[in-house]
Amino acid sequence: MKKHFIVLVSVMLLWNTTVLKANVTLPAIISSGMVLQQQSNVTLWGTAKANAKVTVQTSWNQKVYNVNTTKEGTWRLAVATPKAGGPYKITFNDGSKLVVDDVFIGEVWLCSGQSNMEMPVKGYANQPILNSNEILMDADEPGIRLFRVEKKMSKTPQTQLDAKWESADAASVKEFSAVGYQFARILQKRLKVPVGIIQSAFGGTDIEAWMTTSSLQGFNDFKIPADTAKIAKNNPGVLFNAMINPIIGYSIKGTLWYQGENNRMNPLTYDKKMAAMVKQWRQLWNSGEWPFYYVQIAPNVYKDHADQIPLLYEAQSRAMKLIPNSGMVVSVDVGSMTTIHPPDKTIISKRLAYWALNNTYGKQGIVFRGPVYKSLEITGDKAVLSFDEIPNGLTAYDQKLISFEIAGIDKVFYPAEALIKGKTVVVSSESVKSPVAVRYAFKDRAEGNLYNVEGLPAEPFRTDSW
Repeated sequence: MKKHFIVLVSVMLLWNTTVLKANVTLPAIISSGMVLQQQSNVTLWGTAKANAKVTVQTSWNQKVYNVNTTKEGTWRLAVATPKAGGPYKITFNDGSKLVVDDVFIGEVWLCSGQSNMEMPVKGYANQPILNSNEILMDADEPGIRLFRVEKKMSKTPQTQLDAKWESADAASVKEFSAVGYQFARILQKRLKVPVGIIQSAFGGTDIEAWMTTSSLQGFNDFKIPADTAKIAKNNPGVLFNAMINPIIGYSIKGTLWYQGENNRMNPLTYDKKMAAMVKQWRQLWNSGEWPFYYVQIAPNVYKDHADQIPLLYEAQSRAMKLIPNSGMVVSVDVGSMTTIHPPDKTIISKRLAYWALNNTYGKQGIVFRGPVYKSLEITGDKAVLSFDEIPNGLTAYDQKLISFEIAGIDKVFYPAEALIKGKTVVVSSESVKSPVAVRYAFKDRAEGNLYNVEGLPAEPFRTDSW
């Protein structure tokens, strides 16, 4: 009897092991509570028994898809999504069913970068988020889903994550990116569809860590550690491998990016690195040139490399010309002199949303860009600046214009008086009788207050190339 019992147990264990091996396994991002991009062919993938057939049924149309696994047991397929709605469910079956439910169809965005993107609604130690409690009071919204990628590093590309989709409420939102969440909330309110927002951000990181090593070919202004060196978060590729690679292929509408402070040491190539990073990400996603909206860093009393900050401003601005379907948010008016993490993340989220609502979703009438320097004309002892993106003119909201400087042929800049005259700004100084060049907010700690009438700020600029 004992022998028969042992045989029976052995058979049951073998059967259970076979079933477990046969079960469909999905990546963390494809799970209950997720949001899928509407009106798209979204990619689903996972593992199952080797050389087996997996059927996938979507409840929004009851369509059944069939896919064969590889000899390694992997599979991948595309399913068509309808207009926004839900909740729905998706049933996976390789002989054993797996049901993913509470699935919404809507808009999906990825937000990435360093600490200003990572900064949660609850704030950092002694560093608040403006109006955080009011934001949290408004957080209960089942139509917003949050997916926060854990902070990790890897020398090799990873496929697994320890993360899950969460419904938006005060408890989940307080831990989530203040910029990313508020952007999602604005879209959800204005578009009236479910919104999924994916956070993959890590404070104090270089852009090189978010890039593939292949996309860094041709650049030589960063450190490459020895293979035997202990891994660090700013090693090239390590954040891409651990925090981006596992979600590549999950259909998104676009990406938000807030990073740059850590690259103030090597600003001259930053625009080209941004372009290389975005190009590589888009190629790997294989979903066209999705929009890439990003934030220009804010003024601050930087403790080192302060003289490089204006050069980083310029590089971030140049990136718009290098990256198709991109746009930059200016934050020169909402920085902080006491922290590198400005508390007003609401205005940043709104300015990102302006780009998305007009440029991506076609909401005409919403202005998304501030005054852009166009030309300089010297008239006697005055410099007259002209701008694009000012259909209704300029304003400083009854305040005196600040952070303008003017120089003559000696290249010495002096604080200047600046006055709005029609659609121009007239700049002068008693110290400069024959002006040659003008700079605006072109220092690390220089705030700006020049806006178009629609309320968007001009970015820092200079008319010289000195």
